[in-house]
Amino acid sequence: MSRRKAREMALQALFQLDYNQTDSNEALGTVFNERAGVAEQTKQYSQELVSGTQSHLGEIDEIIASNSTEWKLGRMAGVDRNITRLAIYELKFAKEQLTPNIIINEAVELAKTFGSDESGRFINGILGALVKNKG
Repeated sequence: MSRRKAREMALQALFQLDYNQTDSNEALGTVFNERAGVAEQTKQYSQELVSGTQSHLGEIDEIIASNSTEWKLGRMAGVDRNITRLAIYELKFAKEQLTPNIIINEAVELAKTFGSDESGRFINGILGALVKNKG
């Protein structure tokens, strides 16, 4: 299983869900169709990330708002917002707890791939504040 691929696919699905009237199965189906040959375990982890993030979305958005003093949630770039949501789900709500440094590093790597030049630093700042403040 590739956790990085799972996170990439989850991010793509979450981005779709953020901007389109669709459900998570349809969004994930679109992503899976674009990526042939992905291991079933990777797909399952991606589904877990999407469903977990969606089920805790209200709480996650409150956490982002309280740790992002300069940016309102609606003004954040969609990619940055969804990478941050995904990382917070993994930090706070995921069944399997990984170390915060791994989760933050993975979020920054996603930002480098899918975001703008400033995305990595922006996401690192929010997640770093969250970990530092323990909430």
